[in-house]
Amino acid sequence: MVAQLPAISGGSNLSTYLNEIQKYPILTADEEFMLACRWRDHADADAARRLITSHLRLVAKIALGYRGYGLPLEDVIAEGNVGLMQAVKRFDPDRGFRLSTYAMWWVRASIQEFILRSWSLVKMGTTAAQKKLFFNLRRLKNQMNAIEAGDLPPEVVKKIATELDVGEHEVVEMNRRFAGPDQSLNAPVSAEGDAEWQDWLTDSRPSQETMVAEDEEQSKRLGLMQSALEDLNERERHIFTERCLKEPAATLEDLAQVYGISRERVRQIEVRAFEKVQKKTLELAIADGVVNEDQMIAARAAGGHRQLRGSTQPN
Repeated sequence: MVAQLPAISGGSNLSTYLNEIQKYPILTADEEFMLACRWRDHADADAARRLITSHLRLVAKIALGYRGYGLPLEDVIAEGNVGLMQAVKRFDPDRGFRLSTYAMWWVRASIQEFILRSWSLVKMGTTAAQKKLFFNLRRLKNQMNAIEAGDLPPEVVKKIATELDVGEHEVVEMNRRFAGPDQSLNAPVSAEGDAEWQDWLTDSRPSQETMVAEDEEQSKRLGLMQSALEDLNERERHIFTERCLKEPAATLEDLAQVYGISRERVRQIEVRAFEKVQKKTLELAIADGVVNEDQMIAARAAGGHRQLRGSTQPN
């Protein structure tokens, strides 16, 4: 049966194919019903062929709606024809509707699956919402006059995400996919060929030098804190640690019961310990060149806010 269908095998033959399928007559409802019964009841291959060829124009029309995905139109039509054959195979004429109504869903599903497979080597569009986004994004962008290249404006992303009930990050990622199907990183960016796509790739992660510097700074600050804690007595160090360095912090009531003092007294010890640690840390930091005098003044100002927080923090 497939061998008897008109072939489509190249862009130069597309117009010839479209002209050829116009020769097949459109079936009346009665003719379609009788042919469908012959195929269903007797596996009549000629009946199936006539059902298929009479709907090739429908497939071509649907396929033309998917021209904007960067894939050869003849391949899209061929995949649509596969969907048409599946529809004919499963069509039940006794249900009372025409084959075209039933087949159009099979044709679209076959074409969409082909496009999704062709657009990425990585699995994508696996959910109904993602498929809906993929096949409606271009239409919505045209409606919103947002067809220029590059990322979409935030307000457009929000509107599309709301209308299609998907996350805004999914809209952004899918729009970037529309730059075209997967291609080699060595492919030239322009016709001049003076740059490749890989030249435009950037790594958003911090550099090794930055990470090493941050680790060293963190270690140095931790060392300064530990040295400053040595200036506190045992009770001050314990209260400071429980209230300032642990998460969640111990309550004033808990510490008051440990030491047999009032909650207000615990709060006073915490504030005094904080002031001692802050002062000692800044002195050590200046000595080591970690901060300068201006930063020390700013830190002391912040310390005033910390004392206020200590007096209002829930018990």
